[in-house]
Amino acid sequence: MLKHPKNKIITKWFLIAGGFLLVAGAAIYLYYYATLTYEDTATVKAEFNVAALPFIKEFEKDHKTANIKYAEKIIAVTGIITATETADTSINIKMADTTTGSYLIFAFQKQHLDEAKMLKDADLVTIKGSCSDGIYSEILGAYFISFKRCVLVK
Repeated sequence: MLKHPKNKIITKWFLIAGGFLLVAGAAIYLYYYATLTYEDTATVKAEFNVAALPFIKEFEKDHKTANIKYAEKIIAVTGIITATETADTSINIKMADTTTGSYLIFAFQKQHLDEAKMLKDADLVTIKGSCSDGIYSEILGAYFISFKRCVLVK
């Protein structure tokens, strides 16, 4: 069966157009995320002020509703540090419910890392950050609620 020359032209045109759209889409995506900046969390007013353990319980009770209420909002959380995790260029602070294993984890902004490095386990602190979401981990059998762009509230 012979292919019609017109089919080759149409196929070639679709491949070129598809490739162009793919490259254009990738360029727009990269530009958007490369230029995306956030205001320093220290200067943003918290939408919610909560205590760590009741906040965790709210996610354990109904994480879908809690995610709708808190996701991508600036929240000030007061609680006791149960763990600090230091990596090369970052530090994560945890506040956990020791009875259920569920925890909050706070990733600090670059300009506030020095403050975070001074924190120790058992310190009572207030940390303000953008709540990413709460997720149930089947492996851990617990919820973890992550925060980004965090700062220590003095």
